[in-house]
Amino acid sequence: MATVLMCRRFPRLSRVTTFSTTAKLKAEGGGSKREQEKEGNPGTANTRTEPTATIQLLNPLDYRVLYNPSAYTKSRAGSPPSSDQALGDTFTSPGTAEVQHTFSTTSPQALPPLGDALPKPMSKLLLKQSISAPLPTAQATGEAERERVEMHDSKEDPRVFQKGRPEYRSLSYDKCEPVETLPVEEGDSILQSVAVHKGRQSPGTIAEHFRRLSRLPEEQQVALLSKPRFNALCRCAVRNMGSFSTPDLIDILKASVRLVVPPGHPLLNACESEFCRRVWDMSLDQVLLVADCWRCLERSVPSYLSILFSYANMHWKDLTLPRFVQLVYIIGEGRRSPADLTQKVESMILKYLDSFTLEEVGAICLGLFKSLSGISDHVMRRIADRVSLQMEDMSTYALVNVLKMLRYTRMDHLPLLKELGKVIPARIPTINIQGIMHITLSCSSLHYFDEGIMAAVAMSLPSKVTYCRSKDAAKFLWSFGCLDYEPPNEEEFYSSLIEQMHRKLHEFGKFPEHLLTGLLGLAFVKRYPEELIDFALRDEFVQKTRGSKYELKKDLFTLGKSVEIECPGYRGSRLSPRFHQEITEMVLNFAEQEIYVRPEIVEATSLLENMLGGPEYVKSHMILPHTRSSDLEVHLDVDGHPIPFNSRDVAADRKLQDFGVSLTDDLMTQLIKGRSNIQPPVKVEGGARTPGQERGEKARPPRAGDGAALSTGALLMDTGVRVGPQSGSSLEAPSSLGLTGQPRVVKLAVQVSNRNHYCYCSKRLLGLHRLKRRQLRHLGYVVVELPFWEWFPLLKRRRLEKLSYLHYKVFNPALLGKAG
Repeated sequence: MATVLMCRRFPRLSRVTTFSTTAKLKAEGGGSKREQEKEGNPGTANTRTEPTATIQLLNPLDYRVLYNPSAYTKSRAGSPPSSDQALGDTFTSPGTAEVQHTFSTTSPQALPPLGDALPKPMSKLLLKQSISAPLPTAQATGEAERERVEMHDSKEDPRVFQKGRPEYRSLSYDKCEPVETLPVEEGDSILQSVAVHKGRQSPGTIAEHFRRLSRLPEEQQVALLSKPRFNALCRCAVRNMGSFSTPDLIDILKASVRLVVPPGHPLLNACESEFCRRVWDMSLDQVLLVADCWRCLERSVPSYLSILFSYANMHWKDLTLPRFVQLVYIIGEGRRSPADLTQKVESMILKYLDSFTLEEVGAICLGLFKSLSGISDHVMRRIADRVSLQMEDMSTYALVNVLKMLRYTRMDHLPLLKELGKVIPARIPTINIQGIMHITLSCSSLHYFDEGIMAAVAMSLPSKVTYCRSKDAAKFLWSFGCLDYEPPNEEEFYSSLIEQMHRKLHEFGKFPEHLLTGLLGLAFVKRYPEELIDFALRDEFVQKTRGSKYELKKDLFTLGKSVEIECPGYRGSRLSPRFHQEITEMVLNFAEQEIYVRPEIVEATSLLENMLGGPEYVKSHMILPHTRSSDLEVHLDVDGHPIPFNSRDVAADRKLQDFGVSLTDDLMTQLIKGRSNIQPPVKVEGGARTPGQERGEKARPPRAGDGAALSTGALLMDTGVRVGPQSGSSLEAPSSLGLTGQPRVVKLAVQVSNRNHYCYCSKRLLGLHRLKRRQLRHLGYVVVELPFWEWFPLLKRRRLEKLSYLHYKVFNPALLGKAG
């Protein structure tokens, strides 16, 4: 009896873990943040026997491991994009059914911290093996069979809508419609007559031969295409192409569909040319039918479609409801959006919207999505209104097509999304993998978090993960990371997807964007698979990204810098310093033009400068350029006094600012004679004088504990000219020194957030901004947020109220304790 050993390889995985120690930090996530982070063998809720493996984790700085078996089944559950999304807010681009789990009450037991050292990298060898190793014959056969099944299982019929009305029979061709089978002997007799007459048969007879041969048994049709006599019949048809009547020519095209004639066959080349020549003499139904046949043959016919669109434009009034839906279907399958039809298409959608079947609504949305056709918010909202009321009666395929268009138009339709959360979770187990991916991607693209949907997807995915294309696996990782959600079965979920990314590694050379999409999604939730990262940061892969139709440099930059900050033990490939410098300059240039000038940031910067004593106390910049959003940096000493540090901006400000000084007789005398009656600033023991202190002790800069003073008006500062330190003097820091003789500084990273940083209609941070704040804390910053739901309304209030709010945020005594 033979014994077969199955070995399942799990990649090494870096898992960065941070611990929340205050209720405020938990609140930033908008959900129930996990008390402990997990490491070790993946735990699952099911009971089927699975091969097990240990996943090695990179150990970032300040990383402790807490052992808690029950934590494997706990989730970190949570929580509208605006139209002016910019680099600072974006990258490259919904439940009643609940998954029940039993939670153990086992108490966590602490384990000693792991060392920072990584095992010696094995990534290059493993990656090389995964790409170049030949498959055994039996395994290769199994893989081929699985690919065939995957393709079959993952495809839906986009022509289902044609079965809803009898009118479509004259507009489309159904090759699956049963026909009377032609006996094989009759087929041989037809081919014999072709050989006897040697091409001298009439066009009508030739067309009849094609009609009859197309009724041969399916197994005979494959052999027919390679027979010389059939090729002679095709040559005869080509010679007589101009002599066929239009119905006969259409029948030859239909026969080609049933016989599965290859798209590049000479017969089809001749047919296309002839149809383009005579299309203006055909009826609208015939024109649409021929276009449908080309689609069945999977032949690209851009010239014919251009003529078709012009024809439809001229005969627009003749478009009935079925003709219009068929036209939009053809537009989508041709991946072309005729600009001159856009307005007419929208008007027709509104005209027939209440009469469309739900499958036709899905077909309309799919056609618009595939052709990248723009559509107004009004029309998309009307479509969403109808779908939200009838979603339970809608097929999943049609619903997914509506979600695609909703995602494309960035439409935040809350009733539809809420209804989606009620309908979809129960359907997830029966949906194919591409459908599940589009549902998940729609939620993440719209920044809409529904735990019922996400948990159902996570529970269903591991058993279907082998059906994932590289694109599907990447989109799943991105979606879960974007929404910052780790499901109850997170270890099984992420391990299965990372393993699938390894299986599809050979595809990333052609589609490098998919690898970066997946790795960024993993980085958002603090997971860093070392081997895949090493592959993505190699010079060879970086070169391949330059040939992509997407801009991937910024994604590489974000990934590379995140690994540098959060995985100090990583020893694989890294991006070059020159690459970092190039992208940093690009990002900062964009920020100067688009981010720093936003009204909410400009106002916060100006008021903080005024409150703290001048521009030397505040710096508006990107502390972490790879996270693509701005910060207002402020330094405080341990006693809560602001510390001047922004000497560069102060020098630029002094050089450019017009102080509006009046030229008095005394000033002219001082300038001419070189004498000055101005007394140097009086120094105070313990630190440098701030501008406010130079004007008198009453106007000193605020510090922690001054909250009451602000309400009584003591912090209403002079808005006139501020006199800084004498030219050439340095901006000294306070003399609060640590044991090393260096001033102990509390560095604040003030975040002026907006809606694009959060999930839709919630206070749940998106993955990118969770990553940013995590990395800021890792670098020693204290994150202070001016949330948009507080700061934006204040922009319309009195100046004193805004100063009071900023004072409360900056001089909160709890910040000093948090920094310590």
